[in-house]
Formats: sequence, C-alpha cells, structure tokens
Amino acid sequence: QVQLVESGGGLVQAGGSLRISCAASGLTFSNYAMGWFRQAPGKEREFVGVINWSGTRTLYADSVNGRFIISRDNAKNTVYLQMKSLKPEDTAVYYCAARDAYYSRTEHDYNYWGQGTQVTVSS
Repeated sequence: QVQLVESGGGLVQAGGSLRISCAASGLTFSNYAMGWFRQAPGKEREFVGVINWSGTRTLYADSVNGRFIISRDNAKNTVYLQMKSLKPEDTAVYYCAARDAYYSRTEHDYNYWGQGTQVTVSS
C-alpha cells in the first residue's frame, strides 16, 4: 500500500521560512517524480513544483520560483519543500504527489497523493 505522509506544516510570520517533508512508503521511491501542490481556501489546487526521480531537475511555478526549493533523499524515501520569504498568499494546504514517469505540472498526471499539511503565513 502506497503512503505519502506530509509533515512540518505550521504557522509562520511573513518573511519567514519553513521546510515541509513528505515521506513515502510502499513504492520504489527512486522511480518516481515527486510534485508539490497547494490549495488555498476557496481556490483550486495548484502546482508548486516538482523534482525528477534523481533530483537533478526541478520545475517551479512562477509564484514561488526563487523562494521555494525542492530536494529529495532517495535513501530516506523523502522529498522536501524548503520555503523562504513566505507571504500570506502562500497560506494553503500543501500536498505531495508521486508520478511514475517524467515530471509534470499537471495534477491529473500523478498516481499517488498525500493527505496534506497546513501552512499558514501571518502578515
């Protein structure tokens, strides 16, 4: 059974930093591209960024490019999202997702999803 479990969310002040994690089990982690998505209240879920299976390539949404960094540790079956210079508009539930193919920004391309972790940025 595949499980993706996000952790590390919380409340942070604007301008601050936060790192969230996603631990995977039940799959061959190194075969999967890992994406991060987020959903703010009243809005559709949107793409944040993705990292390829080896960690050598990343792709980010324009809204977070230069502030967020995705990394992964295949030995620990974990992907990370380091967030800096956080803004109130970054407030959302953050989801990780796994895709057994080349990385994609399209949520429907992903095979597995985590339950999400709340990130709240106060002004």
